[in-house]
Amino acid sequence: MAKIAIGNFFMGENEPLVLICGPCAIQSEDHALFAAGALKKIVAPFSFPLIYKSSFDKANRSSLDSFRGVGLEEGLRILEKVKKEFDLPILTDIHSPDQAKAAAEVCDVIQIPAFLCRQTDLLLAAGSTKAAVNIKKGQFLSPWDMKYAVEKILSTNNQRLFITERGTSFGYQNLVSDMRSIAIMKKFGYPICFDATHSIQLPGAAGSSSGGGREFIPTLSKAAVAAGCDALFLEAHEKPEDAPCDSTSMLSFKELPPLLGQIERIFRALHE
Repeated sequence: MAKIAIGNFFMGENEPLVLICGPCAIQSEDHALFAAGALKKIVAPFSFPLIYKSSFDKANRSSLDSFRGVGLEEGLRILEKVKKEFDLPILTDIHSPDQAKAAAEVCDVIQIPAFLCRQTDLLLAAGSTKAAVNIKKGQFLSPWDMKYAVEKILSTNNQRLFITERGTSFGYQNLVSDMRSIAIMKKFGYPICFDATHSIQLPGAAGSSSGGGREFIPTLSKAAVAAGCDALFLEAHEKPEDAPCDSTSMLSFKELPPLLGQIERIFRALHE
């Protein structure tokens, strides 16, 4: 399996489990700096390299009235400040090819949203920046179909990529996580991440927004680490119930330490 460099660490086989964590969306500069500082302190006692995640725009919302974020220019300015102040690698998602270059100038990882993982121009633009690219598997795709998204990134001569499993559509307003996906997609030769917070979403279950089963995040997280994922994606907020988006599918900061302790023990047991 290929190892990819992100900041001052590597993701991949025989490397520490990488944690990708942060609020769903950027709310303000002050909140982003608070969240990054708090998460860095929470993660410090553990062996996980931390990538700070937050979105400048949540374009794939259920309703036109849903909170979207602060926008590209302001969002990247804030993420750049977070990166410099806390010395953390940064991940954010893009939704159109014209955003790729600007995002790559600030962020260490460009994320392709699950709904857009087949958009050729978006994948090519992201790959061409030479930043690391995280392709989130679409809820509508089988794990073996992700090889075509991988091939699109590789066509740009960029091998710094990983794939994220985030659940598969399972009837109306529900997702199911098939842990076989981790083993299947590892055969492509690149690291696999598991997104435990989006995997418990209930699309459209709250009417104009997605619902979620936050109580299942620990179960899926531990199962994915036991199944061999190389990174874990966990959105978190100090008060999820007050978050402007994904309030039902983020962990609170206080819930992270006990979960990370359990995950660390599982990961170590697999690699003894």
